[in-house]
Amino acid sequence: MHAYRSHTCAALTAANVGETVRLSGWVHRVRDHGGVLFIDLRDHFGVTQVLCDGDSAAFAELEKVRSEWCIRIDGTVKARDPELVNSKLPTGEIEVYVRELEVLGAADELPLMVFGDQEYPEETRLRYRYLDLRREAMQQNMTLRSDVVASMRKRMWDQGFREYQTPIITASSPEGARDFLVPSRLHPGKFYALPQAPQQFKQLIMVSGFDKYFQIAPCFRDEDPRADRSPTDFYQLDLEMSFVEQQDVFDTIQPVLTGVFEEFGGGRKVDQEWPQISYKDAALWYGSDKPDLRNPIKMQVVSDHFRGSGFAIFAKLLEQEGTEIRAIPAPTGGSRKFCDRMNAFAQKEGLPGMGYIFWRDQGEGMEAAGPLAKNIGPERTEAIRQQLGLSVGDAAFFLGGKPKAFEKVAGKARDVIGEELNLTEKDRLAFAWIVDFPIYEQDEESGAIDFEHNPFSMPQGGLEALEGNPLDVRGYQYDLACNGYELVSGAIRNHKPEIMLKAFELAGYGEDEVKSRFGALFNAFHYGAPPHGGCAAGIDRIVMLLADEANIREVMMFPMNQRAEDLMMDAPSDPTSDQMMELGLRIIPQD
Repeated sequence: MHAYRSHTCAALTAANVGETVRLSGWVHRVRDHGGVLFIDLRDHFGVTQVLCDGDSAAFAELEKVRSEWCIRIDGTVKARDPELVNSKLPTGEIEVYVRELEVLGAADELPLMVFGDQEYPEETRLRYRYLDLRREAMQQNMTLRSDVVASMRKRMWDQGFREYQTPIITASSPEGARDFLVPSRLHPGKFYALPQAPQQFKQLIMVSGFDKYFQIAPCFRDEDPRADRSPTDFYQLDLEMSFVEQQDVFDTIQPVLTGVFEEFGGGRKVDQEWPQISYKDAALWYGSDKPDLRNPIKMQVVSDHFRGSGFAIFAKLLEQEGTEIRAIPAPTGGSRKFCDRMNAFAQKEGLPGMGYIFWRDQGEGMEAAGPLAKNIGPERTEAIRQQLGLSVGDAAFFLGGKPKAFEKVAGKARDVIGEELNLTEKDRLAFAWIVDFPIYEQDEESGAIDFEHNPFSMPQGGLEALEGNPLDVRGYQYDLACNGYELVSGAIRNHKPEIMLKAFELAGYGEDEVKSRFGALFNAFHYGAPPHGGCAAGIDRIVMLLADEANIREVMMFPMNQRAEDLMMDAPSDPTSDQMMELGLRIIPQD
């Protein structure tokens, strides 16, 4: 017999009754029934109930074991009494009578319990992550993650892609976040960087003639943490193709992701039609470039109904250049109580409030109610109602000003309204491509032009488009949104050196700086670079959605905390003086 087990803790059934078996695993739970010990023995695969009484030579030793001791048992498989069968377990028809016991690893008093569903502080869970990972939900999440990655790989190979690895130690390259720098011992005073993404390398692979590339790629960014973003490292399904247009990329990645979500989505409806929405329209309709389309609410511009109206706040606001009034329809939200609650929400978000109108039945017909309705009169309120397609029992909320100042709050309000009024479909995965991103943005204070999004995107219209107003330039750049999260980002790349120089020139980068920072890419474009494009899908975020988790750390094996600290490994740590001397570095104390 094998030194540790003849079966896993999920393998035994009624067909094994009478056999002598060997199991190894962790003590999940101990129950003492007056001289008879019952233990749920757990391994990665499942749970088997084992028991022992005073007639067994192992009884005295088994009395000593506690939760999370790692043990090996030898015993005989017995059938459970019919009334004691546990139909929820694959091994629920049997139990194993213990005849011999070996303690493989005793456990001290536990800082967190594996059995049960108790909640523990995140600090405790991350410090003792190896215990936290033993819990059933975490085992399932990590297994799901592994299965999702395997499925992605297979689906990419099935589409004719091959996987190639790109370097982990490379040069610093601006990708929109801070680099993690690595000092060089052989070149004192110089630094490598961990790649924020394989962006330049995958483009160079296309220039090298490989046509199709993918990689399950680790990426490193020194970012501020969020619930859906790691502050240090993450993984993405990275792909690139030559001789493609934007639609070719969409047609490639859609069946891969659709298949993954259908395979692991737990029966949720997976949208087959993925609309393409311009960045401008997404901001207008949803207040976000990653809209949740499970929520049917679309915001609209209603400025004309307030110009010269009796509501002085909006009327005067509209006299200023670049301002507008937007409405958030709220079907079934037509009660003063709900409207007041949403007004309070806006105040918590830092706004003075949120105007509203709601429509009610007064017996003699429909009436518009609320402070705004009184100020602008029945004719204007009726025009607003008709534009928004609302009726009795509905409401509308209004925000005004320069769109960039209130769009984010409007988007949040739309989400809250959809949730509170049960308009958002829970059992659905809704996708949308967001397209036509602006390449440039302007700093309001300095007036300086800089890249708003990926600097390597091909501008729509090519070199000619860069001769006009930079703020009007749109790129062949796209994101895929699902249920309010950005899952994919990509672009058709610029592959022409003259366009590259002009694009960076508009953002204040001279030719020498472009050659210095992107020399390999710039030089490669002089040697017959093909048109190419691709995208990257965030694996951590995809698994988070599939696992129905709200925090990305629930689907990462060993994540950092929100302060970018690894509490288990005590990182970041202080270097030794020898290490610093070898690298030619010294630390300047912070005031």
